[in-house]
Amino acid sequence: MSDSKRSHLVLVPDEARQADAWAISHGVDGLALMEAAGRAVAEAAVSYAGTPLECDGDIVLLCGPGNNGGDGYVAARYLQEWGYAARIVSSIASSDLKGDAAVMASRWSGRVDPVQKAKLKNAAVIIDALFGTGLARPIEGELAALIDEANAREVFRLAVDVPSGLDAQVGTPLGACFHADATVTFFRKKPGQVIAPGRFLCGGRDHIHVADIGISDACLDDIKPKTFENIPTLWSGSFPYAGPITHKYKRGHLLVLGGKQPALGACRLACMAALRTGAGLVTLAAPSETYSIQATALTDVLVRQFDSTSEFLDMMADDRINVVLLGPGAGVSKKNGDLIHDVVARGRGLVLDADALTSLAGHLDILGLGKAGEIVLTPHDGEFVRLFPDIDHTDRIAAVRTAACITGAIVVLKGVSTLVAAPDGRLSIAANAPAWLSIGGTGDVLSGIVASLMGQGMPAFEAASAGVWLHGEAGMRAGRGLIASDLVDLLPSVLP
Repeated sequence: MSDSKRSHLVLVPDEARQADAWAISHGVDGLALMEAAGRAVAEAAVSYAGTPLECDGDIVLLCGPGNNGGDGYVAARYLQEWGYAARIVSSIASSDLKGDAAVMASRWSGRVDPVQKAKLKNAAVIIDALFGTGLARPIEGELAALIDEANAREVFRLAVDVPSGLDAQVGTPLGACFHADATVTFFRKKPGQVIAPGRFLCGGRDHIHVADIGISDACLDDIKPKTFENIPTLWSGSFPYAGPITHKYKRGHLLVLGGKQPALGACRLACMAALRTGAGLVTLAAPSETYSIQATALTDVLVRQFDSTSEFLDMMADDRINVVLLGPGAGVSKKNGDLIHDVVARGRGLVLDADALTSLAGHLDILGLGKAGEIVLTPHDGEFVRLFPDIDHTDRIAAVRTAACITGAIVVLKGVSTLVAAPDGRLSIAANAPAWLSIGGTGDVLSGIVASLMGQGMPAFEAASAGVWLHGEAGMRAGRGLIASDLVDLLPSVLP
């Protein structure tokens, strides 16, 4: 597999250490890895700082006791060679360093100050090389005070691998945490750099730079990572494209459960989003009391009237209906819970959103019926807690993986960083959603997109991941002030 096909892979800290170990065991010298890492940090610093004449002050490198600190010593050496005023503030005496870090420190002939005498007043750039991905406890005392002072300075801040104090596994600060304007990481990103708030503490999606330090992609065949950044290389291989002889029934027929007042727009948004994403046909099942309204409002959607669960199920007798969407504006009731049970038993693809999720709370066993097809659940945080009250929600990544394993379904945990988890452990993290998506109706649009892609033949995990990415891209294109229907209109412009 080429690099471009693996660019979506994300390594948890233990997997990143496995990659280092694999490279060394296959003949790459540890010092060579550190040399390449340090040079990459120096090059990134220069790209932001400008020339030595443009850099109005010192470049101060905060170095810690491990390999992260060793990377800092290498970066300082290159910066000094290139004419910059570089100096080191070290949390440990150079004589106490071990291994490769000690070797790199011995090659540095410039200034080293202890933390107790650190002076950041004349800094133009501060580079954080204190701690890497292995930190598992809060930073305290003098180092915490140093990080706080660095954060308070109006200078450019660059982190090595991950900002010190950030949990690279889950993306949350452990306590005092370096706030980076940019981050240089190595070989592959870490989950904490992709998920919020970690990605913002690393400088944001466009300021996290992945450096090639000489680790071969071949190691990924042994590591087999299951965490991914949600970008098109993750799912583009299964994205549906209409061919010259494709007809509407080969592009999927989606059945949507219509709601009641005052939420009639929710199911309409879902229907239109499904069509805009390429579904061949969409049928809205509308209760009698809203049938005339929906039939008048929707010129591109088939609208059928129903008054009972049996009538809705009768619509599913058409085998060309291959995906059912339940939830947007449907209301919360035992009747809807029973309907979910009966739809699951018929083995079609199924997307459950909004009110359907609330109706499902306490009845997750329904999803395990023998004939169940691929099922996608799309809760926001509040719905997730109601569905899975016994799962610790503190670590969102672990929580959504557990939920997928329990239910056997694809679980889409919506939020600033929407997560998509599969029962086999695969997980994608989206980093492209703008804050202005957090308004009513956008979730209905997302459920329609996902259901449409499933209907067109995408496997559920890939369909959910692609749907989340398209949703975020349309939101970015719409800009601030968007309303949910803007997303529907913009979907064709973001389709790959």
